[in-house]
Amino acid sequence: MNDGLILYIPGVVLMAALVIKLPELRRTWHDPVMRSVCALLLVGCAVLFLAAPPTIAAVNDLTGVTNFSAPLVYCVLTAFSGSCIALIINWRGGPPEQVRRLSVLCIGVYAGVTVALVVLFALAEAPVERLRDLDTYYATTPFMREMITLYLVAHTLGSVVLTFLCWRWLRQVDGALRTGLALIVLGGVLDIGYIAAKFVAVFARWADRDWDYLSTYIAPPLASAAALMVGAGFIFPLVGERASTTWRAYLQFRRLKPLWLELRGSTTSAAATMKIGWWASVELRKCHREAAIRDGLLNVAPYLSGSVRGDALATATVQGVPREEAEMVAEAAMIASACRAQAAASLAAAPPPDPPPDAPRLAYTDDSDRLVSLSQTFGSTIVATARWRAAMPESSCHE
Repeated sequence: MNDGLILYIPGVVLMAALVIKLPELRRTWHDPVMRSVCALLLVGCAVLFLAAPPTIAAVNDLTGVTNFSAPLVYCVLTAFSGSCIALIINWRGGPPEQVRRLSVLCIGVYAGVTVALVVLFALAEAPVERLRDLDTYYATTPFMREMITLYLVAHTLGSVVLTFLCWRWLRQVDGALRTGLALIVLGGVLDIGYIAAKFVAVFARWADRDWDYLSTYIAPPLASAAALMVGAGFIFPLVGERASTTWRAYLQFRRLKPLWLELRGSTTSAAATMKIGWWASVELRKCHREAAIRDGLLNVAPYLSGSVRGDALATATVQGVPREEAEMVAEAAMIASACRAQAAASLAAAPPPDPPPDAPRLAYTDDSDRLVSLSQTFGSTIVATARWRAAMPESSCHE
């Protein structure tokens, strides 16, 4: 794989995660956790793009300084490690003053490390440009050696802290957040593998051994995979939760259709009858369908018959239907009968009857889930029978 692509691709993933998070950041700008997450994604994206060999060569050429990209990449990577720790500090929470103090301390320490990296590079002599193996090529060069060690230690601290604390949190949550944390932990483990490969290769150089392949060929794929996992970990809780919510709304929208079709002729309010564009979200469509159903139920209320419900309940009980399901079927039968009675009254231009003092009340329309369950009973033969009897002329019913 191209040396650039192996880092550019996960960089794009982190950038996508940041773009997905931006709307939430605008809404919750004062939330330090959200700011820390976005800072982490931004810095991580910068690390991956700047560490790619084509970018390294371009930056060196642009600045005219041999190996200028080395301190630049190390400083940005150090900022990434500091962002990891700052994120954990804010995630853990606690007294605001303590969180602020620890965050300032973290920023101060990593800012100091960044300054030290720049100073060490300025003091070092690195005349030969190295695009892929600078860590091992200059592992024994004065000041370059200290710079390389310092950035590896700082990065190790940030990666270990992020991985360990996400692992602890992983065992306390579930759902999409748990999956996201698991991906971040996996990314952290891969990143620790990257650091280990770098350290071993550098230590080997100190011992006059050539294990450069660990740094040059093993470490970059591990860094790429780690970035992909961490980016996916930040994306998944938001996208996964959104997808789950949308799918649930879609299922409810579909399952409400029998009840909606039953009441469609009884719906009169402007809000319930207005057309919804094809571009409308599933959630909006579901809410619109629920509004139409409740409007229809309100209109057929004067035609609800307790005797129809009683007959349907008795029939369902005789058929061995469980009590709760039988009551729901009886409710559906009463609604179906009321729809036919209202339709007949509308054709005759008759006003709706005054409800008696003991008029039946609907019991299964108080929330969306129960409304969906009620809708699913409209395929019952008991409901079909109630609908058929309500549609028959009264004379036929008494013959």
